[in-house]
Amino acid sequence: MNAPRLAWTTLAPAQFKSLYAVSQSLAESSLGSKLIELVQTRVSQINGCAYCLDMHARELRKGGESWQRLNVLSAWRETDFFTAREQAALAWAESLTRLPDGHADREVEYQALREHFNDAEIVELTWAVAVINAWNRMAIGMHQPVDANPID
Repeated sequence: MNAPRLAWTTLAPAQFKSLYAVSQSLAESSLGSKLIELVQTRVSQINGCAYCLDMHARELRKGGESWQRLNVLSAWRETDFFTAREQAALAWAESLTRLPDGHADREVEYQALREHFNDAEIVELTWAVAVINAWNRMAIGMHQPVDANPID
């Protein structure tokens, strides 16, 4: 697959630019780019978005993230490689990405967040989860091709 199904970034430029602007604003948040990239990578794993997985793995590697942590991210609960703050963020991201038919209140995950994040950070983190879910759905739906260049 060398090209997306449709030129989705140019066929709906206002929507693309708006979503991109939200992503950019989150990159500058107090959460830190590494935490946001970890969350975005985990959500992309759950959703099976090859394009987003590749892109965020590249960003994490550029930022100094280890291959070991990337390799076990989908099983983060089984390791001691992630801080309590990262674990709370990953659990929140998973709970919001895997929405069951009956919406649970997610109180356990929310209370874990309260121990590590202030109110504004919780809202920013929730936006980060919402935005990557939107990007995943666009990239999957449009068959966005993955960069063929190897990752260091």
